Amino acid sequence: MDSAVMFEETCSFNGEANEKQRSTSRKRREKKVEGKDAKCELVGFDSLPEYLKDNEFILNHYRSEWPMKETVLSIFSMHNETLNIWTHLIGFFIFLALTISAIFMLSNENFLGSPNFATLHFGYNIGYTITLPLTNLYNIAQVANVSSTTTMGPQLGRSPITRWPFFAFLLGAMVCLLTSSLCHLLMCHSEKCAYKMLRLDYTGIATLIVTSFYPVVYYPFMCDPLICTLYISFITVFGLATVLVSLVPAFQAVEFRPFRALLFVCMAVSGLVPITHKVIAMGHRPEAIITARYESLMGLFYGLGVVIYVARVPERWMPGKFDVVGHSHQLFHVLVIAGAHTHYLAGLEYLKWRDTEGCYA
Repeated sequence: MDSAVMFEETCSFNGEANEKQRSTSRKRREKKVEGKDAKCELVGFDSLPEYLKDNEFILNHYRSEWPMKETVLSIFSMHNETLNIWTHLIGFFIFLALTISAIFMLSNENFLGSPNFATLHFGYNIGYTITLPLTNLYNIAQVANVSSTTTMGPQLGRSPITRWPFFAFLLGAMVCLLTSSLCHLLMCHSEKCAYKMLRLDYTGIATLIVTSFYPVVYYPFMCDPLICTLYISFITVFGLATVLVSLVPAFQAVEFRPFRALLFVCMAVSGLVPITHKVIAMGHRPEAIITARYESLMGLFYGLGVVIYVARVPERWMPGKFDVVGHSHQLFHVLVIAGAHTHYLAGLEYLKWRDTEGCYA
């Protein structure tokens, strides 16, 4: 009798314990799911940790310390970084397509003297609307001046000039655009991730600026190896120094925002030296003037982008109204792509010039 009672009490106790354990596990799972859902909600600026606070005029739609899987998948959802991610990701694919197209078309020895050059030159809509007024008169003059006995570069016995400065620039543009997209996508995951992504972003920007110099310097001064080498060495060292400075943790502080912009601007503005040198030394050449016009337009795009980035307009004028669409960083991204595309068109002009004449004119 006693044994039966003890058995019944023991089973009852174990049953209650198991039920209590199951209830506790269920509550933990529910709490975990609720915590995960809460963690993946969009929050306001005041709810952000300090390392994610960058622009106080963008008030809402922030991702904050999301799990990595949800952070990556947020590329397909709307928040205040969506267009920052996609503007440069689309730009990356545009430059990838331009690079592949250039590889195949420039491998044709007669390409620069064929109608395909115009197709590559003006095939992109933005390029057409921007560049046609700058090059139309020159193209007409070229056609008028070419006699029936004149042929393009390789047929005169000269091999096409080296392409590496042109393709180095295209590679630099793709690196910059891709690292920028990754930075905007992943930096909300954690403070450690944000630190790494921002350094990657700065490295990409420096890479674009440095490689943008290579066609500007190499092709005008290819006939003067000393000057060419000095210019290329200077900008390469300057770029490496900028990357090293950007690795310093204090460099990311909000109060250093103007300094960050100024550092990259100084590196970019130093490009005025070889461009001015080219115009002074070769101003009698139509090609020098045309490429200088492209480079001026490129500088206008980049300069306007930096001004908008530093001033944080238009969101400064109406905080909260441009959180998702139209804020300064998105406009900055679009202007960077426009500037890089303009530089690409200038690179094609350089190739046409030097493939046609080499160092003999």
